[in-house]
Amino acid sequence: MSNAKQILAMLRSRAEGDDEQFYSIALQIAASEARQGRKTTAEELRTAVDEARSKSSRGASVPIPFGRPRGDLETLIELKPARLRLSDVVLHELLQKRLHDVVRQQQKREWLREHSKTPNRKLLFVGPPGSGKTMTAEALAGELKLPLYVIRLESLITRFMGETASKLRLVFDETLKRRGVYLFDEFDALGGRRNATNDVAEMRRVLNSFLQLMEQPNATDSLLISATNHPELLDRALLRRFDAILEFDAPTDEQIQTLIRTSLKPFKLSRLNWESIVGRARGLSQSEIVRAAEDAIKTAILDERNILTTGDLLERLDERIQMREAFLKTK
Repeated sequence: MSNAKQILAMLRSRAEGDDEQFYSIALQIAASEARQGRKTTAEELRTAVDEARSKSSRGASVPIPFGRPRGDLETLIELKPARLRLSDVVLHELLQKRLHDVVRQQQKREWLREHSKTPNRKLLFVGPPGSGKTMTAEALAGELKLPLYVIRLESLITRFMGETASKLRLVFDETLKRRGVYLFDEFDALGGRRNATNDVAEMRRVLNSFLQLMEQPNATDSLLISATNHPELLDRALLRRFDAILEFDAPTDEQIQTLIRTSLKPFKLSRLNWESIVGRARGLSQSEIVRAAEDAIKTAILDERNILTTGDLLERLDERIQMREAFLKTK
């Protein structure tokens, strides 16, 4: 039978309106029942949770907001809406397959725990700017129906000795209490190599703290995602701490066409010259291509047109190319 601590935790989660935590504890109890040979009881609990989740999603007439961080965490963690699903993100086939594997493990995590296994939850996203890392983090949260929490590194990292490590522990403590997807963007600012020439002792201590906190057990199975444009700057010790390292690339010709088609829905398209459009978009990131398509739509709307032309898209893609070139000249 469940112990007093589990019952107390369920009551607290119910009082706070945290249904996901309530169900998570119920599934932990189901796993415990299964380990003790009470398979029928375990299956009944899992079925009850599935039915409750289903009724909750069907019966809600308005979106139920996820809990926002409070107190000291309010400046460290930002709650972002997760409107995307994995089907909304254009990625190469192997990467999509690995992401779906993460989702499957997370969705069936109670099955894994019945066999003393835990789902993959510590991910490192590597790739150039605009390649879809942040969008994918949002899509994972949307796919799992979990809140997306973005860690504010500008508030986390301070110049006062010991304060950054203390704030970091607050963030990790929250992952233990509240199941969600936690994104550490621009992670190289936190996980830089400890032997870097411009390093200081305080940041070495912060990285050591991060490594230790990553290793601690997490009953909520919160997903921790670190994203970086500069993997060469990361400390080597981090690599074995992550369950999976996922590499994001610039979009292929086929992905460019899919990106633009998806971004233009439900706008009508004239007979587009895809060879010219794809050729012009090569070398641009996912976000640059999407923004070019959105700008083309805005122009058509203001011109009171319901059809987009090849010229509309080429003009906006050229603007993005010029912006990139202007940025590179400043370096």
